[in-house]
Amino acid sequence: ARDPKKRSAARRAKEQEQMQEADEMVEDEMQNEELDEDPNAMNEDPAPQAMQVWQPGMGEDDEELECDPSAYNCLHTFRLEWPCLTFEFLRDSLGAERTAWPHTVLLVAGTQAAQPKDNTLALVRLSAVNQTYKAPKPNGEESGSESESSESEDEDNEPSGRRRARVKAGKNGPVMHLRRVAHPQGGVNKVRSCPQAPQIVASSSDSASVQVWDLSQPLDALSAQTAESAGENASAPPARLTPLQMFKHADEGWALAWSPLVHGRLLSGDCAGKIQLWEPSEGGKWGVGQSAFQAPAGSGFSDNPSVEDLQWSPSETTVFASCSADQTVRIWDSRLPPGPALTVRAHKTDVNVLSWSSLTACMLASGSDDGSFRIWDLRSFKADGFVAGFTYHKKPITSIEWSPFESPMLATCSADNQMAVWDLSVERDTEEEAEVLASAETPSAAAPAEGDLPAQLLFVHQGQNDLKEMHWHPHIPGMCATTAADSFNLLRPSNL
Repeated sequence: ARDPKKRSAARRAKEQEQMQEADEMVEDEMQNEELDEDPNAMNEDPAPQAMQVWQPGMGEDDEELECDPSAYNCLHTFRLEWPCLTFEFLRDSLGAERTAWPHTVLLVAGTQAAQPKDNTLALVRLSAVNQTYKAPKPNGEESGSESESSESEDEDNEPSGRRRARVKAGKNGPVMHLRRVAHPQGGVNKVRSCPQAPQIVASSSDSASVQVWDLSQPLDALSAQTAESAGENASAPPARLTPLQMFKHADEGWALAWSPLVHGRLLSGDCAGKIQLWEPSEGGKWGVGQSAFQAPAGSGFSDNPSVEDLQWSPSETTVFASCSADQTVRIWDSRLPPGPALTVRAHKTDVNVLSWSSLTACMLASGSDDGSFRIWDLRSFKADGFVAGFTYHKKPITSIEWSPFESPMLATCSADNQMAVWDLSVERDTEEEAEVLASAETPSAAAPAEGDLPAQLLFVHQGQNDLKEMHWHPHIPGMCATTAADSFNLLRPSNL
């Protein structure tokens, strides 16, 4: 026998469906009557859409956002044959604080290949880096924008997952010059260049080894390349060099930092919570491994002691900072091993990244797994003593860096695939906001209320997948680059 409850439920559903159809028919008839009375109703302009400011989490997951080219002075995309988690600009002798276009930039990157033997250190020189957008001239003539190439990414993908190294550029550049050095130690977790000798590069690998390389030879070859010969070495086998020195940690790591004050002094950290100090010695070697810096067991706020990042003080030759997955930021003095001089619980989740301001030596920035980042004044460094804190990002902070030219400015990268630029000198001006909204052509019903967007948020860059690292260029004000699983972006925001 049928269940009477199920039968009555089915009958009710059918009755509701019939009632809904009847209501729709009545509504259609009413709309037709209105059109008969006012035949111009269909020609009326629709009500203007309310202004909206995009924020993380808005819209559909598959919604595609369009880039406003006027937001950038330049925006170029390039990529290597394998994804890169890490890179760094190389200092050069082309001039400090240069502003004239076109530019030339040098960088070193480390790959994450499918097979350990296929990994490389990639030396990249981008020449003829021009503006991709110029503001309209005063007389009304458009100087226009140089469109990016629309070549399909899929066309360059090979079945093995290897990609052809190339650059997507506008009509006037840039030109990518490439040299590769074999990195058989495995995938490159971090790569850093010595500030006093940019040809000396340290790399940490997923096999727990840290290497120091002299890349003078491939850098000289890179500098000798002309625009006509730029593509000749893109597919050439990588050069095979022997590291100047190698050290094996107990576990792999991501923390690596050269001293900005002492030539050749290096720090490396691992997931076991140990920090090694590399002291330069005669003959191009380093003393390393005699003793390790390590926090006492149980001094953190979780069971994971992994050292995630390291930063040297810009003013004290023996002082450095570390951040860890145990939620702490620690200050160390290399003269006082093995424990830290100061430990502070900086966040409520893993602390992923640090940046110590080179322009204001008392300011330290930290980024966390919960998407927050905080600014610390080391003159009063204590738990919950941060001078500014932001929770704009919705996923872990993967990179943070102070600007080398503007002391209150820094940038953050997050796993939410946004790079954000911040100006900490800005304060919210509600009167100015009211004037702007009043003069807007579109209604302001959906304009952000106070607190929705931080006043200090200056610029947001998107368009890459699995964003990992960003760096400011050390010689070109406002120029920066980002790396992600799918590409590199070289950009200069127009409002910097």
